Amino acid sequence: MGSVKTKVVLIRATDEAEGLIASAGKLCYAHDSQKVFRTDSNDSGQFVQKLMQMGHESPIEHVVFTFYIEGISRAMTHQLVRHRLASYSQRSQRYVDHDAFDYVVPPRLQGKTVEMDGERIDAVAYFEQTMALIAERYAKLQEALGPKGETSNEDARYILPNACETKILMTMNARELLHFFEERLCVRAQWEIRRAAEQMLQLAKGVCPSLFAKAGPKCIRLGGCPEGTRSCGNYDGIRRKYDAEYKREMEQQFVDLPCKAHHQSVHVKD
Repeated sequence: MGSVKTKVVLIRATDEAEGLIASAGKLCYAHDSQKVFRTDSNDSGQFVQKLMQMGHESPIEHVVFTFYIEGISRAMTHQLVRHRLASYSQRSQRYVDHDAFDYVVPPRLQGKTVEMDGERIDAVAYFEQTMALIAERYAKLQEALGPKGETSNEDARYILPNACETKILMTMNARELLHFFEERLCVRAQWEIRRAAEQMLQLAKGVCPSLFAKAGPKCIRLGGCPEGTRSCGNYDGIRRKYDAEYKREMEQQFVDLPCKAHHQSVHVKD
């Protein structure tokens, strides 16, 4: 039992994804459909970029990515599964015993204190003590409900916190993934799902640089924040950040690499 950090693993991506996207796009305009599946890896990346510039995004739905995500809280996955055009498989709190659960500590607690009995206590220590107390009482409820297992877990789990660590497998098509990035890379998205989105984008770019070269929060595509008074107020700074990343990737010629499926992982330490 202890605190954990977000880890994202790219389990699988569509083979020769950019070639498939290019073929799907060309089919829409082809008189001779036999030629659309004869794609060159170098030309495919350029054609994918052209499709994105045109706003012709339906061809990219043929490409899918499967991510395994661990070291995340139940609070985060409640937000994640709101992205409906995806498939999810999550570790169950009913079938899996959680009497020694790991948990996610919000980083903003660092350096904060809590007043208790007239004394100031470190907020992270207080949080961790609370997790240990919940685990102890979860075990007591299990005992009261009968032998460990499904029937005791399913009711004892009601005491488990949103901070409880979980693991989830997510499969999402590339078009929905771009939408996910637009929403969850926004600085107004909560830190935990934004951290996972940052890792996912890094992995997706490693597989399909042409497709995700300009992925980012929606203000990048729209040329400004659409959220009015709820804006973070730092569009110019965010624009400079993503422009600099795009320029660096172009200089490294990532865009010209063929799209291949990889098994990769990212584990970002604070």
